[in-house]
Amino acid sequence: MTRPDHQTENADGIHHQPLPLLVLGALGVVYGDIGTSPLYALRECFVGVHGVPPTEANVLGLLSLICWSLMMVITVKYLVFVLRADNGGEGGILALMALVTSGQPKRRWVLVGLGVFGASLLYADGMLTPAISVLSAVEGLSIATPLFQPYILPAAVAIMVALFFLQHYGTGKIGVVFGPIVIVWFAAIGALGAASIFQHPGVLRALDPLYGLEFLFKEGWRGFAVLGAVFLVATGGEALYADMGHFGRRAIQWGWFCAALPCLLLNYFGQGALVLRDPAAVANPFYLLVPGWGLIPMVILATLATVIASQAVISGAFSLTRQAIQLGYCPRLEIRQTSTREIGQVYLPSINWMLMLGTILLMLAFRESGNLAAAYGIAVSTTMFFTTLFLYSTARQIWSWRPAAALAIAGFFVIPDLGFFAANLLKVHDGGWLPLLMASGIYLLMSTWEQGRRYLRSRIQEMLLPVDLFLQEAADHAPLRVPGIAVFLSNNPTGIPITLLHNYKHNKVLHQTIVLLTVQTAAVPYLEPEERAEMQCLGEGFYRLILRYGFCEMPDVSAALAAIHPEAFTFAPMDATFFLGREVLVVRRHSPWPAWHWRRRLFAFLSHNAWDATRFFSLPPNRVVVLGLQLEV
Repeated sequence: MTRPDHQTENADGIHHQPLPLLVLGALGVVYGDIGTSPLYALRECFVGVHGVPPTEANVLGLLSLICWSLMMVITVKYLVFVLRADNGGEGGILALMALVTSGQPKRRWVLVGLGVFGASLLYADGMLTPAISVLSAVEGLSIATPLFQPYILPAAVAIMVALFFLQHYGTGKIGVVFGPIVIVWFAAIGALGAASIFQHPGVLRALDPLYGLEFLFKEGWRGFAVLGAVFLVATGGEALYADMGHFGRRAIQWGWFCAALPCLLLNYFGQGALVLRDPAAVANPFYLLVPGWGLIPMVILATLATVIASQAVISGAFSLTRQAIQLGYCPRLEIRQTSTREIGQVYLPSINWMLMLGTILLMLAFRESGNLAAAYGIAVSTTMFFTTLFLYSTARQIWSWRPAAALAIAGFFVIPDLGFFAANLLKVHDGGWLPLLMASGIYLLMSTWEQGRRYLRSRIQEMLLPVDLFLQEAADHAPLRVPGIAVFLSNNPTGIPITLLHNYKHNKVLHQTIVLLTVQTAAVPYLEPEERAEMQCLGEGFYRLILRYGFCEMPDVSAALAAIHPEAFTFAPMDATFFLGREVLVVRRHSPWPAWHWRRRLFAFLSHNAWDATRFFSLPPNRVVVLGLQLEV
């Protein structure tokens, strides 16, 4: 696993900072999403689309379901099992997909489809979570006085704009700033809940899971439908997993057991106790827990906490996008490393502005958090179900479990996953169609890019000249060999690159030393230095070089070449010439690629707007020659 000199590695991956600082950062980034669910989750169980009356049996039943959802889905499934299913310390559904598909060639297309669509759903969640979280927090102002009502939406939009403009500082710096705020948040909601429980301790009967089962059996179809609202308490689970590479497994686990879980349970039970004392409090049980004198400070604290909740899914989207680029499911985008200590902390400007635009449009369209609640949850519940399927493959392939044991653990988690997924499907008509539509569009982009690049690789492979034929040509005709080193980049680790053939055809010369370079991405996040390069001497001054990077590493070709010391020559990046191929795609009505015409146009558009290869591969700009290659698609 490659790491900077000042980094050390522990069991979680690459994390140099002391554990307490990592826990603080994890609280400030990872637990913002799930930590702000008390703002709206219990309320939606009573006043949402499929709400139930606030009777004593219903309150105790729903609290029991909430408690055991947090225990089964977040604590057992994610904190105990899923976080162990890391790919070299990296989490998220794409990292998990890369881990399990490497040894499954027969079922690979199924697993890849699930992984890519699951990642697409998380992008949709990355827009919905900030919108519903911040709106629900700012809406607390209307409880203080109706005079604030006209300013709630503009204030929420302004907060979102500020948050996205802060992203370039990196999740590490943001997390350290946000961490103390989240600690205050958890302490405040825990204290409010404990005070309410003290006034009505009978609410603790809901710790018995039988109350939840009795509620489901008694309410029947309506009880099943309200599971879609109960699921809102667990929506941060997938973002928690996707952010694992930022802080590590141990920091996330310590943050959950020491702060997040006990305070969340106290607040949910406190809200339930309030509703048992005053059923009218279902209108907004979170803010009605707060004494009048503390309402405005709590709105400010809740707003800060929901901004942090948004950070969890934004950071997860950055991590997923970097993985998607390296794994070949997304065009090259600008990626900025925001920390010299934590290699998992990155910032992608284009993704940042895309999420900001989508979030603001959602706020303007739905205007209230209650309207967004119907659309919220279906994306995460679907991805959680996919994660459980991957967990079975991980148990069989990576952990070497017996089929019966792997099936038992996956089946245990599939039961609540399917229940939540089916309940959230009932929201499709009331707004759940939106994240599905958004995810389908993102899936279309990712699958189009992957299939288009695969088609181009096959076309270029057909055009490649075998190495032995070209070397024979060079030996027979003895072309002029000019001094220096020429590096020809190619996606194909066989044959002579098209760029070399074009250069030779037009200039009639060859460099004294020619390196045929292919950059490949491994199915692991990081590689050891000795695994980086593989060089082969082909004769006649030709060398085949393959550089390998993990899917969480940024390829720095110049640095990698400078670290290679072959016996035949000395490499200096500023003395070499790098030849890159630039495909100019021409979309024809009829094409060997069996894709619809509009999809081929989409691929050509994505290819044209991909980030410059010179900067992506960290090549010296003044030493790069770009040769065009026209291809039909």
